[in-house]
Amino acid sequence: MAIKSQLAVPNDVANRATTDATISRRGFFMKLGILFNGLAAGVLAVPIVGFLFSSLTRGRANGYLSWVALGKVSEFPEGETRLATFQNPYVMPTDGKTADTACWVRRIAKEQFQVFAVNCAHLGCPVRWFPQSGLFMCPCHGGAYYRDGSRASGPPERGLFEYPYRIENGLVSIQAGELPTPGAASAELTGEKPPCAS
Repeated sequence: MAIKSQLAVPNDVANRATTDATISRRGFFMKLGILFNGLAAGVLAVPIVGFLFSSLTRGRANGYLSWVALGKVSEFPEGETRLATFQNPYVMPTDGKTADTACWVRRIAKEQFQVFAVNCAHLGCPVRWFPQSGLFMCPCHGGAYYRDGSRASGPPERGLFEYPYRIENGLVSIQAGELPTPGAASAELTGEKPPCAS
């Protein structure tokens, strides 16, 4: 009898091994569900990861530090202020015409310029230049600025913001990726506040 019980144990273990090797219907669908959930998570993760790394993959990580040409020096006569437009280097292809940004270029003398942001320092409305009075005027709340961008009257507490500019190969270029305001990322990088007329 002892021999019989010893033989019965291996048969019982073999039977359990064969039942464990076969997968139940519930187990199959559980593994299939985990596989499909993993695939769905992967499909959803691709655009999210793409968005997070888009500034690096498009080479626009420092787009706001880009220099953009406004035009030839000869296009801006001495003593005059003219409207110029440029395409913001920090845009998406879907931005279309909204990527075109305006600024006011004042040529003081020879290669001395002032390039003002078109936005009022109060709430950002676009200012207009009136050569007859020598003033920039904001239509929204009555802010006024002198020809050098300094505050003349109205609610703005400071003058117009100025873009950094340079003259290179006869072209006037500005650092134009973002609006030059005290909280701008370029101001944080350089540790300096952008110039604004006082």
